[in-house]
Amino acid sequence: MVKARKGRSRHPDAPAHGGERVAAALEAHGVRWIFTLCGGHISPILVAAKRRGIRIVDTRDEVTAVFAADAAARLTGTPGVAAVTAGPGITNTITALKNAQLAQSPVLLLGGAAPTALQGRGALQDIEQGPLVEPHVKLMKQVRRVADLGPAVEEALAASLSGVPGPTFVECPVDLLYDEALIRGWYADAAGKGTSIADRILQWYLGRHADRMFEGSGKPYAPQARKVSPPVAGDAAITLAANALRKAERPLMVLGSQTLVDAAQADAVAKAVEALGVPVYLSGMARGLLGRDSPLQMRHARRKALRESDCVLLAGVPCDFRLDYGKHVRRSATLVAANRSTKDARLNRTADIEAIGDAGRFLAALAHKAHGIRRPEWIATLSGRDAEREVEIDAQAAASGRHVNPVAFFRAMEDAAGDGAVFVADGGDFVATASYILHPRGPLTWLDPGAFGTLGVGAGFALGAAVVKPSSEVWIVWGDGACGYGLSEFDTFVRHGIPVIAVVGNDAGWTQIAREQVKMLGDDVGTVLARTAYHEVAKGFGAAGVEIRTDAEVAAGLAEARRLAASGRPVLVNVWLDKTEFREGSISM
Repeated sequence: MVKARKGRSRHPDAPAHGGERVAAALEAHGVRWIFTLCGGHISPILVAAKRRGIRIVDTRDEVTAVFAADAAARLTGTPGVAAVTAGPGITNTITALKNAQLAQSPVLLLGGAAPTALQGRGALQDIEQGPLVEPHVKLMKQVRRVADLGPAVEEALAASLSGVPGPTFVECPVDLLYDEALIRGWYADAAGKGTSIADRILQWYLGRHADRMFEGSGKPYAPQARKVSPPVAGDAAITLAANALRKAERPLMVLGSQTLVDAAQADAVAKAVEALGVPVYLSGMARGLLGRDSPLQMRHARRKALRESDCVLLAGVPCDFRLDYGKHVRRSATLVAANRSTKDARLNRTADIEAIGDAGRFLAALAHKAHGIRRPEWIATLSGRDAEREVEIDAQAAASGRHVNPVAFFRAMEDAAGDGAVFVADGGDFVATASYILHPRGPLTWLDPGAFGTLGVGAGFALGAAVVKPSSEVWIVWGDGACGYGLSEFDTFVRHGIPVIAVVGNDAGWTQIAREQVKMLGDDVGTVLARTAYHEVAKGFGAAGVEIRTDAEVAAGLAEARRLAASGRPVLVNVWLDKTEFREGSISM
């Protein structure tokens, strides 16, 4: 029989089972939410976490759970946590894990696994999960003893935040999570009651295996939150950067998502940027950092400004495809790269000054040495270009057709959305149009996938944002292609009382792809959709639906959507769009 060793004792304060150990570690680190899709492999974690006051938010797809954890991480600066079952539960998360890795989001994925003694023997949902997950995470822990569960979670949470943030993974086999008596009973049944030599060897082997698995589990567990100190750039780099900015006649800054890795520092970073007085372009999570109307923030003609600037500071953003691999910055300019990642700081272009450390803290330190670097004529030139572009956008918004002009729609949405609105961007052509017109209201009010350009983040990001910011008005800007990934999560929104407003730009196509495909190849194959009644789909899940087919219906439709959301109901706004040339020639490689 499979039984405990003689004399084995259990301390009364020891956790009841492995799931309790995981939950205790999460609680000690201040985790308030777990995003999940249920599975028998992880049930003890969810039940134990709920008993400790951690909110369990269950979704309809595991990828949504990780996207939601990613959003929660970005908005709080603390690790977002997702828990999924073994096998297909894990494989469904890979896209979201890679997106979090490239976006440098601190996410912890807790994954179930087949029983330790049955792995590789055809158990339910048993696959080699390590080789699938490891390339996409900073740290992977495959736990084999109950007593190691808590420390593994502690280590993974700390690793997700340290250095360059990113996702981590802890694999929790099912036989480590349930209570010892139950598991020993399972193994006793598996060993059988035979008396042959083979039977006895199997019984001895499983008994020994269980002893190793539960070794030390009878002792109390006191989880310890591990403090993670952010990397800080050296004073020499800060001084060199300050001197370069002072000497420059046309200084310019570009701030990216990594600038706000520590969400609690957002206001301090914003004050530093204003104090510096250098014109700035904001991207990714840095969008909205200066509010809606800062005279230092530029929105248009970034490529031209970069080519004219004699000193460019890139804070938390690499020279990837978004900066044409560094070619947007002229060679004669002094290039300053502030980044936690040495690799990112040197990507495609060697900087004249490297400040390796937290980009937000670098800006705060820089402002103490080089504040008030205002170049009125340079700022006026950039502002003038912005004003000219806004006039062009107004002209494009004035065009009318059979259905809704997307440019005019976003002008109306900009006016309609509340002061505390959070915008979630998920799509191609429609979303890219929004990025030129919508003005994020403040720091941490804009969420997009990041460098991976992933479609399908919308529902998960909105779920995470709404859970973290329950008093905020959360909008999803969805292309009609992208919305297909997350429509089923309207069931999640309804069940959890998440009153998001999802706006679907319905032009019946994958327009961002079709633009260039038709032009270059003369065929729209694979890019054509239908004018689907997405609002009726949302109603089927118990949400509200609004349809807008003409420009004349826009104002009333948006007002109705806000009214429904304010009453506590999620709502989908299905907007029939006209085709537009606003994004002509926008293909990226």
